[in-house]
Amino acid sequence: MAKEPARILVVGGGYVGMYTALRLQRKLRRGEATVIVIDPEPYMTYQPFLPEAAAGSISPRHVVVPLRRTLDKCQVVIGEVKSIDHAKRAAAIKTLATHEEGTGAVQIHYDELILAPGSVSRTLPVPGLAEYGIGFKTVEEAIGLRNHVLEQMDIASSTRDPAVRDAALTFVFVGGGYAGVEALAELEDMARYAARYYHNLEPEDLRFVLVEATGRILPEVGEEMGRYALRELRGRNIDVRLDTRLDSCTDRVAVLSDGSRFPTRTLVWTAGVKAHPVLAATDLPLNSHGRLKCTAALAVDGVEHAWGAGDAAAVPDLTSDAPDVVCAPNAQHAVRQAKVLAQNVLASLRGKPLKDYRHKYVGSVASLGLHKGVAHIYGRKIKGYPAWFMHRAYHLSRIPTFNRKARVLAEWTLTGLFKREIVSLGSLENPRAEFELAADTGRHPEAS
Repeated sequence: MAKEPARILVVGGGYVGMYTALRLQRKLRRGEATVIVIDPEPYMTYQPFLPEAAAGSISPRHVVVPLRRTLDKCQVVIGEVKSIDHAKRAAAIKTLATHEEGTGAVQIHYDELILAPGSVSRTLPVPGLAEYGIGFKTVEEAIGLRNHVLEQMDIASSTRDPAVRDAALTFVFVGGGYAGVEALAELEDMARYAARYYHNLEPEDLRFVLVEATGRILPEVGEEMGRYALRELRGRNIDVRLDTRLDSCTDRVAVLSDGSRFPTRTLVWTAGVKAHPVLAATDLPLNSHGRLKCTAALAVDGVEHAWGAGDAAAVPDLTSDAPDVVCAPNAQHAVRQAKVLAQNVLASLRGKPLKDYRHKYVGSVASLGLHKGVAHIYGRKIKGYPAWFMHRAYHLSRIPTFNRKARVLAEWTLTGLFKREIVSLGSLENPRAEFELAADTGRHPEAS
């Protein structure tokens, strides 16, 4: 009797999930296994390009990779995993259909489980944060923030109230890591450029504040390059507050631990990430930070037929001399782990030995806005235009599919030839508002 194909369930369509499924669909033999990929979104977001999408250098649809087109030999299910019972090899899934039908979660059974749900924003119980904070982990948040910044400039340009104007032109970013610094730098670049098109705004009128709880920014690029980035930002009149925390932001007033108060209509929260909550709804072993305990072979420690990688997994760093060090939750490790993970799942199916993941962290690159950047790669420290160019070249090589590489490169070329786009499309966030108004009043808002 022919052997039934194994069912491989991939939870998450991000770096690890998509790259692992992509490699599996290329390497699996006919009838060997069925790969099922589950993610709440029908696309993978290439997060390093979110700051450039927010600044208008890249179209938002080009920083995402459609899962169905890329994983054409896999089953892609758009839904959310609510819980996993690995002892029974079953996952409870909620989809758009179950929501419409009003039914509970459906059960999907599997033989091999790959857990790669990634991470979510780590928030703190700061008063007012839930009401007024803006995240920066998704393409929707990035484009929403771009629209919001331009709308604040419109408000400042048209108001006669100095308090409203000052609050509209004050932008507070919390978190001095990659996401916070790159988002702030790109948006500050874009906003000060846009100011030239307002008759009553000057670039100097805009106030950008970066709040960081530790004593340095961009720890990933090393101490020396971090200090250079700090000087670069402060040289652009960005107010960087180190060793400072956000105490509250109620009533649209950001109160810092150093006693400063900033009335602001824009508070961007990028102060770290935490393990995805779905991990707590499994019967798999987790470490103290809520991440999966994994072996160097990317198998869940002490559990058969379960695998993990990326932000969701605590994978031993075999290149470190210190004990109990795990790989940092970043894209560099995630993409490389996905390759090893796919190889090990195939090896497990075929009864072959597994391979340990070993990759020495080669360094980091960070953009500080158009033509500005810092990098620390293979021990070499690079800054300014060369670092910015290296940042673009590296991430262009990393974004999956030739289609996306070509589109991003074309947009960069056009952006270099023509002026920046400074259009706000805030109405995209509520597209039915105008129709609802017309239906309710019978009159178009612009009609005379």
